[in-house]
Amino acid sequence: MFEIRVICDLADRDRVSHALAAAFDTGPARQYPTHDGKRTRLYVTADHRPAPEPSSMAPHWPAPEEAYALAPSIISEIGWTARTAANRPFYDGLNREFWLRKAALLDRIALSDEADRVTNDAADLATRAAHRLMELDGTAIICAPRYYVRQQYAAWAKNQ
Repeated sequence: MFEIRVICDLADRDRVSHALAAAFDTGPARQYPTHDGKRTRLYVTADHRPAPEPSSMAPHWPAPEEAYALAPSIISEIGWTARTAANRPFYDGLNREFWLRKAALLDRIALSDEADRVTNDAADLATRAAHRLMELDGTAIICAPRYYVRQQYAAWAKNQ
């Protein structure tokens, strides 16, 4: 969950609120005048929308078991990721396969921790790596980033 603050003209208030509600799961907008009184400040509590249910029109969001069915062991992927990163000094120069496999690895670790009810930074790291993959792909998909990783990993693994 996160907070969005928008400063806009009073005439744009409804249009901005509707656009945010269309993009995110939002609560009611709280409205306050700006200090100069010429515009309005909107504060909205928001969250990413849950991934849509599969349908013929919506993208398929595979379950983790389906997405990682063909994946090597976590230990093997840790080794591959470390060797690949060690051979290239700058992460931003690494290719899509690296970021896809790293995001999938971190997602798998986070899933394991969640199943064991272990609280640590794995979920946050998995989400950040997923955002990096989405940024690299230039995707406009608004979804839970880890769902995107699972979808992309399943497609990539089938073509290996």
